[in-house]
Amino acid sequence: MSTQALMWRQFRFERRMFWRNPSAAFFNFALPLIFLFLIASVFGSSTKDLNTLVPGIAGMAVMTTTFTALAFNLTFLREQGILKRIRGTPMPPFAYFGGVLSNAIANAIVQVTLVVVIGHLVYGLGWPKNVLELALFTALGVTAFGALGIAFANVIPNFDAAPAYVNAVFLPLIFISGTFYSTGSMPAVLRGIAEALPLKHVIDGFRAAIVTGSGIGHHLGAVAALAAWAAGGIWLALRHFRWE
Repeated sequence: MSTQALMWRQFRFERRMFWRNPSAAFFNFALPLIFLFLIASVFGSSTKDLNTLVPGIAGMAVMTTTFTALAFNLTFLREQGILKRIRGTPMPPFAYFGGVLSNAIANAIVQVTLVVVIGHLVYGLGWPKNVLELALFTALGVTAFGALGIAFANVIPNFDAAPAYVNAVFLPLIFISGTFYSTGSMPAVLRGIAEALPLKHVIDGFRAAIVTGSGIGHHLGAVAALAAWAAGGIWLALRHFRWE
C-alpha cells in the first residue's frame, strides 16, 4: 500500500477516534464558540466589538485544534506506549503524522468556518472580504501551530503534567494577542511580546480577511513571521521528536 493510501487510512482513523471522544470534541469545537457567545452577550455585540472578537476567536480556534490538541494527544500516546508500537510497524512516519496533522487541519477549517458563519448569521457581521487571505492565514496558522504542538509535546514530561504545561502557554497567549479585545491599549512590553509570537499574526490576518479586506500585501510581515514560526516548529519537531 502506498504512503498516500496509508496517510488517508490514518486520517480516517483519526476522524473516527476524534468523534468518539466527547471531551476532545468539546474543547475543539464547543469551547471557542462558548467564548464567542458569552463575551458577545456580556460585553455587547456592537460592530466594533465583533470586528475584534470574531477574528480573535477564529485565531484561538486554530490554536486549540492544532497546538493544544496535538500536544495533549501525542503526550498521551507516547506515555501509553502507542507511539513506540506505531514506530515498530511498517507504517512510514510521514504517513502517520500526515494523517494526524490532516485531522487537526480538518478540525481547524471546520472551526474557523463555524465562527465566521455564526458571526454573520447570529451577529450580522459581513461575510469575509478576502477569502484567499482567510485561506492563506488559516493554512499558515495551522502549519505553524501544528508543528509547534508536536515539538512542544517533547517538552511535556508526562500526561499528568500536560494541562499545566499547555495552559501555561495557551492562556497568556490568547490574552496578550488580541483574542478578546484590541491590543492597542496594552503596555508596549506586552505588545512587543505578542508581536514576537504567532497568534497575534494569525488574528491580524483574519481581521484583515474578514473585516477590512485590505489584502495580503498589507500583511507581508505577518506572513513572514508565521512562515518563520512554521519552519522553526517543523525543525524542532523533526529534530527532537521522541517516540518513547
